[in-house]
Amino acid sequence: MSARAYLASFLIVTTSVFLSTTSHLHTLATAGAFPDDDDIFALDIVSKIRTDRKSTIKASMDFGHIVEAIPNGVLHPTSPNDIAALIRLSLSQPKPFTVAPRGQGHSARGQALAPGGVVVDMRSLNDHHRVVGRCCRMNVSTHELWVDVGGEQLWIDVLHTTLEHGLAPRVWTDYLHITVGGTLSNGGIGGQAFRHGPQISNVHELDVVTGTGEMISCSPDKNSDLFFAALGGLGQFGVITRARIALERALKRVLWVRLAYSDVQSFTSDQELLISKRSAGGSGGFDYIEGQVQLNRTLTEGRRSSSFFSPSELDQLANLAIGTGSAAIYYIEGAMYYHDDTASSTSVKLETLLEELSFVPGHAFVRDVSYVDFLDRVGRDEQKLRSAGVWDVPHPWLNLFVPRSRIVDFDAGVFKSILKDTKPVGLVLMYPMNKDRWDDRMTTATPDEDMFYAVGLLRSAVAAGDLEQLERRTPPSWSSATGRA
Repeated sequence: MSARAYLASFLIVTTSVFLSTTSHLHTLATAGAFPDDDDIFALDIVSKIRTDRKSTIKASMDFGHIVEAIPNGVLHPTSPNDIAALIRLSLSQPKPFTVAPRGQGHSARGQALAPGGVVVDMRSLNDHHRVVGRCCRMNVSTHELWVDVGGEQLWIDVLHTTLEHGLAPRVWTDYLHITVGGTLSNGGIGGQAFRHGPQISNVHELDVVTGTGEMISCSPDKNSDLFFAALGGLGQFGVITRARIALERALKRVLWVRLAYSDVQSFTSDQELLISKRSAGGSGGFDYIEGQVQLNRTLTEGRRSSSFFSPSELDQLANLAIGTGSAAIYYIEGAMYYHDDTASSTSVKLETLLEELSFVPGHAFVRDVSYVDFLDRVGRDEQKLRSAGVWDVPHPWLNLFVPRSRIVDFDAGVFKSILKDTKPVGLVLMYPMNKDRWDDRMTTATPDEDMFYAVGLLRSAVAAGDLEQLERRTPPSWSSATGRA
């Protein structure tokens, strides 16, 4: 079956939903509704669908806290067979009801919601295995360097399981407390993508439940249309229930670096130099590279959640912004992985690398941390934000790919104009990737240039009126975030 056919069949189930503004909260229009007639109660799957108000309310909101849609039921599958049965049940109805797989609910605009339909609680697959006394759905091959992982598994658990064998996946998202199926449905980008491509470029095999309720194994050589469609396909081609992910030998320690810049040209030039070093096969650069844009107001908010900068360093950065009169400052975040016995040589390698870069003198900040602490850095920040009461708030997040040729224009038009005086706080990411690390056969679309930038406007509406202000400054064509995790 072609990718187009898979999409057509799956859209029957994952019926398109539309936003209708009621106030600051949006509700989703209901498509087909989950049936309540007596016939379906003879089906085994119905015993695993909860329709009580507590369950449906819990599944009516996602991480974005912007869109609300109450389902008629929540499926708690014990195997992928249950997901397939639910989809077949939907297709058997005169008007198929919406089916939405949900991992940790980290979509931002209601993509993991099912108004009037059924939400599939993917995490139940893992819970069932624990209840019956079996290991979670994860299997590591130390010989062939891969891990078979259930789509419901969290990346943080994949990290700990693979490290028991001295191995780890090659590419990580910044936040690890989300599901494998969720990030693979979106793309899965992070600071290692300039070397290895996104997470979807590091998958050997998938199990997918399609829009017709079939359970299909696929790979680049077997059912390849489905394989390439599902990876980065936003869940529109099927539900990923298993993935075989490439591994590499894991190191123990990380030199974690942040370098501050006062102008966008030096910032982007150094990033592009750095990703060219390692992508060309050299060993003198960083293993991880990301960039951030620090708008002036967010510098004063850093004390709330920063697990990297000390209060005095935040003051130093704020003074840099004031001294340059810029609406923003920038910093490159880099990491070098190493073993204990190579600590000295890694430090020398870092010093040599820094001599080639054009950051503001005196504004290189270095930390020496464990590999796990580095990868789970956002998880620690989450706990601080939860304690401060600013985690479960609206997140009108937006992620974009911007061509290299337009990134300076984007900086001038967005960061130094549209967002210059905005009040809401949050993180802004901006870092380049190499197009040749992406597979054009996959669904994810990238700019038609050899190098492009990932830009993430990860802002939070903390105070009253913040959400409305952010929505006004986000053009409608930009306002959709993607997928579920």
